[in-house]
Amino acid sequence: MTGVRKGLAKVEVALRWDPSRAGTPANDLDIVVAVYGAADPHGTPVHLVHFGSRSPDGTITLNRDSHTGQGFGFDEVMTLELDRMAAELRRVVVGVVIQRAGEGDARKTFADIEGAGVRIREGHTDLAATDFDSIATATAATVGEFTRDGSGGWSLTARLHGFDTDPEEFIRIMGAVR
Repeated sequence: MTGVRKGLAKVEVALRWDPSRAGTPANDLDIVVAVYGAADPHGTPVHLVHFGSRSPDGTITLNRDSHTGQGFGFDEVMTLELDRMAAELRRVVVGVVIQRAGEGDARKTFADIEGAGVRIREGHTDLAATDFDSIATATAATVGEFTRDGSGGWSLTARLHGFDTDPEEFIRIMGAVR
């Protein structure tokens, strides 16, 4: 999953996974988006958007949220209106994190979750799509990075990078320089 696409305006990130097997804790995956300003493009996010939140300026919205993976098609969907973002916002990192079902539940990796995959699209055009097989031992992943050039145009670099960490730590390090 690599590639660059330029001139983006409004994109959708969609995440899918299969429900857990009967008698086991539910699988709960979440899309997480970190937005960085020009002054600190790899440091502390200006906005952090995930389940139960949206960006303060309304340009990033979680349209569908699932805690179980039940349903048909994509279980979580987030819309990013890049063309409406303030000029000082220059970088947007998109990630996926596996939540623990409850206190004391075992840590899950992508290998433990069947049918997991992510798609990034603009309109009806898929910009990137992948599963998590190549990072099966990871508990979180970045899946793409949007960057704004000097003329104000947004581009996507789709790259899957796995992390073996808890959700709070992932949010802190997902946008760091690698």
